[in-house]
Amino acid sequence: LAKYPEIKTLMGPDPHLKWIVSGMVFMQFLACYLVKDLSWKWIFFWAYAFGGCINHSLTLAIHDISHNVAFGNKQARWNRWFAVFANLPIGIPYSASFKKYHIDHHRYLGGDSLDVDIPTDFEGWFFCTPLRKLLWLFLQPLFYSLRPLYVNPKAITWMEIFNALVQFSVDLIIYYLWGLKPIIYLIAGTILCMGLHPISGHFIAEHYMFLKGYETYSYYGPLNWLTFNVGYHMEHHDFPSIPGCRLPMVKKIAAEYYDNLPYHQSWIRVLWDFVFDDSIGPYSRVKRLCKLAKES
Repeated sequence: LAKYPEIKTLMGPDPHLKWIVSGMVFMQFLACYLVKDLSWKWIFFWAYAFGGCINHSLTLAIHDISHNVAFGNKQARWNRWFAVFANLPIGIPYSASFKKYHIDHHRYLGGDSLDVDIPTDFEGWFFCTPLRKLLWLFLQPLFYSLRPLYVNPKAITWMEIFNALVQFSVDLIIYYLWGLKPIIYLIAGTILCMGLHPISGHFIAEHYMFLKGYETYSYYGPLNWLTFNVGYHMEHHDFPSIPGCRLPMVKKIAAEYYDNLPYHQSWIRVLWDFVFDDSIGPYSRVKRLCKLAKES
């Protein structure tokens, strides 16, 4: 920032984010109507090939919104409420709990018992062969959602209760209007596309130590178009208050700080290497002891 103060101008809300997210939410509601009479095999096909991609993208929109980039820091409540709206096609309440833990991921990156993004010792010990690592990738949504309750349980907040009430109310409305198949379409898409799916390569690409000494990596490929530029992950951790749409500008302005760092060229290749490279697995994370910061 001292050398490139213009980066500060990139901070602040993304005025387009709320409209893009709203379009994705309503697209999924339309899809719920369109799939209500399909056979089960087509329900799961479209959940994996289409709906799940949108839902995974919405989880990454929620990631951006957790940094207040939809309405700005002065409208924090609007960001929380809008995240609940973005959560609706995902089928299960997610946004409020994600916000609660994601801040720790930035504040205590790699922190033992603080950063719940780090797999547990059991995960590292058991999922150590190609077949088991493949199973771990498939079950990743389960570990991702349950690990915080084991590693660093926190009290349930009123926003989480609100998130759950709104989510299950909308699920019931969809069920009443169009039956069970749209609900399965939404939830199956979320689970399948956060598991063994090309977009899910970002979970492994971001912080697994493929090269010794480097714990965070960026990816500059085309899947960033579907994921709100979450691939620009080194840039995001440097400047979490900059919305995803402007992270490429960070790399362009301060190229000398990023161009010589290792980065991933393919999330599919990341998944392949994770499964079949014996030197990479759930243990391939930097873990450090961090002092708990005092809440302001």
